[in-house]
Amino acid sequence: MVTSHHLLGEGAHRVIALHGWFGDHRSFAPLWPDLDPDRFTWAFPDYRGYGGNRDLPGEYTLEEIAADVLALADHLGWDRFSLVGHSMGAVAAQRVLAVAPERVRRLVGVNPVPASGVPLDEQGWALFSGAAADPDKRRAIIDFTTGGRLSGRWLDRMVRTSLESSRPEAVAAYLPRWARADFAATIRGSRLPVGVFVGVHDPALTVELMRATWLAHYPDAELCLLAGAGHYPMEETPIGLLSGVEEFLGR
Repeated sequence: MVTSHHLLGEGAHRVIALHGWFGDHRSFAPLWPDLDPDRFTWAFPDYRGYGGNRDLPGEYTLEEIAADVLALADHLGWDRFSLVGHSMGAVAAQRVLAVAPERVRRLVGVNPVPASGVPLDEQGWALFSGAAADPDKRRAIIDFTTGGRLSGRWLDRMVRTSLESSRPEAVAAYLPRWARADFAATIRGSRLPVGVFVGVHDPALTVELMRATWLAHYPDAELCLLAGAGHYPMEETPIGLLSGVEEFLGR
């Protein structure tokens, strides 16, 4: 099955961008006006339970996302492609790599969840597991992961968009899949070119965590710090993020 997706560009370098836990494919929309359409062709799919696939039944697993991504690539006739993943989307991208390493050209993680998951203490788990049904918990998470420094109106918009773009049961089901991911042994040591972009105001997916996971898992990984961003660089520093990502992909 080919799931809902948005295509941009006509370039020879094909890229599939995977969104995070609280958004659909439109999470990347701030980047769209400035994408280089001559060098890249971008595909922005939705997971089952999100966006254009909001009502599509699914098991809501990383394996299902990977299978849907590969089905989309087959549909588009893309033998090889690069992957860009934000947050949960980055661990989903690594599942694609684990299943079909020969098809992945380059990998970019944006404030990315590692293949070894994210350590959440009891209080953190209560907050995150309650976010599927509680908009206030979603707002608290977005506020915390951007350093408590952004406007209330922006936080309200992010929560509203998140609620509109996802089914609560999908949000709930995906949480243990990404937070408790445990397949680092499958991808560790890959010589794939990997770019890791991290907003310095994200207190959860920190530079230290990236060095202990992503940079340890991928010998050729590069770390890029985004000084003006927290967990949502697409919203906070879009042109800086896009410039760095396209430079890395286009080498």
